[in-house]
Amino acid sequence: MTPPLNGARALVTGGAAGIGAAVVARLRAEGAQVAVFDLEDPPPGSADLAVRGDIADPSAVDEAVAAAHTRLGGIDLAVLNAAVGGFGSLLDMPLEEWDRVMGVNLRGTYLCLRAAGRVMVAAGTGGAIVTVTSISGFLADRMMGHYSVSKAAVAQLVRVAARELGPFGIRVNAVAPGTTDTPMFASTRRLPGYAARVAERAALGGIGSSEAVAEAVVALARLDWVTGQVVAVDGGVSLWSPIDPAESLEGPTRPA
Repeated sequence: MTPPLNGARALVTGGAAGIGAAVVARLRAEGAQVAVFDLEDPPPGSADLAVRGDIADPSAVDEAVAAAHTRLGGIDLAVLNAAVGGFGSLLDMPLEEWDRVMGVNLRGTYLCLRAAGRVMVAAGTGGAIVTVTSISGFLADRMMGHYSVSKAAVAQLVRVAARELGPFGIRVNAVAPGTTDTPMFASTRRLPGYAARVAERAALGGIGSSEAVAEAVVALARLDWVTGQVVAVDGGVSLWSPIDPAESLEGPTRPA
């Protein structure tokens, strides 16, 4: 039976803006109670509880999960979305920059997964955890090495957590967005022609939306016989191949 979201109790990290805010809106539209854990406050009235804090801080994470558990009466779903981006070559990158991205994207996701997982195991009623990784975790993008490695590690974290938590009825999955119109993506505007190039290479064309990713998160939250999976939500941009012979053919690559 597909788990209902009406009445579900959810925690969303990074829920104040972008993909996280879209997830919060979608869950509340489905009838879920939602607590947001973010460095910033979400828009007034958009969540049932807002807790400010850093996901890379173990004490802050434990306090946020405890607050959500107390206010909502439990946690059935955790959406681990909070992350940061970065840009720099591997040889020139300061160690502090590497640690910053790893600290939030990998350490922070692990801390939140651990805290939420403990609450779910103690409750004994199962649950679902959905992380937000990235197609950069399985592509080789130059100047984004620390980001790509952090997201690849999160995907593996999901697989291991799915095995460990499965016996407790807890499903752990991930969505891997591609280029999505979020505040983080806005930083690419300084790269000439980047958005147009990516939009052309997506099989479905265009740039993804936060709402499309949120829809995939909710779908995974509902699937009761799926765990340990990473679903690309990228319009097919990760299908593009630099050695595709059709790239050399004359004419448009998609119907006019």
